[in-house]
Amino acid sequence: MAKFLAPPAHKPEQTGPEADRRYRALRWQVFLGAFIGYAAFYIVRKNLSMAIPSITELTGGNITKGDLGTVLAMNAVAYAFAKFFMATISDRSDARKFLPLGLILSALSMLFMIVPIAGLDIANNPDNKWWAIVIMGVLNFLVGWFNGMGWPPCGRVMTHWFSQNERGTWMSFWNCAHNVGGGLVGPMATFGALWFGNWFYGEHTELYFLAGTFIFPAAVALLIALIAYCLLRDNPQSCGLTSVEKWRNDFPKNYSEKSEQVLSTKEILFKYVLNNKMLWFVALANAFVYLVRYGALDWAPTLLTEKGIDIKSAGWAYFAFEYAAIPGTIICGWISDKVFKGMRALPTIIFMALVAIFVVIYWQAGDNLMLNLVGLVGIGFFIYGPVMLIGVQALDLAPKNAAGTAAGLTGFFGYFFGTAVLANTLLGYIAESSADGTFILLLAGCALSILFMAFTYKEERYLMSKK
Repeated sequence: MAKFLAPPAHKPEQTGPEADRRYRALRWQVFLGAFIGYAAFYIVRKNLSMAIPSITELTGGNITKGDLGTVLAMNAVAYAFAKFFMATISDRSDARKFLPLGLILSALSMLFMIVPIAGLDIANNPDNKWWAIVIMGVLNFLVGWFNGMGWPPCGRVMTHWFSQNERGTWMSFWNCAHNVGGGLVGPMATFGALWFGNWFYGEHTELYFLAGTFIFPAAVALLIALIAYCLLRDNPQSCGLTSVEKWRNDFPKNYSEKSEQVLSTKEILFKYVLNNKMLWFVALANAFVYLVRYGALDWAPTLLTEKGIDIKSAGWAYFAFEYAAIPGTIICGWISDKVFKGMRALPTIIFMALVAIFVVIYWQAGDNLMLNLVGLVGIGFFIYGPVMLIGVQALDLAPKNAAGTAAGLTGFFGYFFGTAVLANTLLGYIAESSADGTFILLLAGCALSILFMAFTYKEERYLMSKK
């Protein structure tokens, strides 16, 4: 497996106008491969959130929101560890092979998520409840683990093909991939139920929505894995081109020729990542950004249906949350590059303060669908800018051959502490007893993310002044 995933060898360097033309064309090709490949990970990632209201109804209430919050947490726990562990492998692997392999394994794991729900008939056999929870937990763990193979190779590709002074803008567009993929989960569940529910479950119409939620997206992801393999290339040198820093004459402060070499795991971890104080502050801020991101997203269908809004409208609200993020993310990335000259901390702080305002609107919206949409769309518009910029800041703080691991550290904090512990588990049990408590926790997450990001502002200004 190590030989199969090894990075491709560098080829003799091509120069001249033809090399420039190839460079520009390959950058767009690689960007497209990373975009659609990463988007596909999100159509087989958080599907369980969309299914929670249906599962509780199908099981006659025997499986509770607290139970499903624990199952959700398995995904986040696995993803947290995988994003860090897989990043150390990805930094020494061929992104062209690494990403499609993870996507195939994620899709296969998601394909079987419907089995314990459809096969164990928990409404009439409540003793099967714990078997269902265990099986769903294991499968959702595997989904999260293999999803951890998505971000690191994309981070590797973005650092090798795009230089620091343009990376914020390019990554703001690339980061919209998870909004495109995540936003499709609701519509795919609806249309997948209409198109394929009868094929799989015949007269059992109560299972159609779950077929659209789990089976249809998995099939689409398998197809996209093949397309991504055709488009991706690991690095410019493997295509006979020079490094992107040399091509654009854009050398960051921490750049050296060693940045083009493959480092050992020990060097990556102990020389460039774990002893970097700024990365730890960024990681802590990320935990609270992810509390807000997934606290709002994962529980949106449940909170909306409890407010009296029907499940189909809740599905479209889920869609609106994700797609509102696209212009917000792009604007945030452009602002960080053009207005703040490559600084990431201050725009993150500003956007998180604006997120808090829309959390309050969402909290006070009651059963008014339009106000709930305003709140969710506002949160979605502003939250994904900080999600993206924290990843970019992690890439900026480490040499590019350790960039995946640096982003993996911040991702671990985001998904383990922010998502699994706070957004899924803690928020799941708070949601059982207090809707107000849910929103208070989201507001606390906004405040703490701003606090920890503020610790990085002075150091970031110093680093940028030394460039």
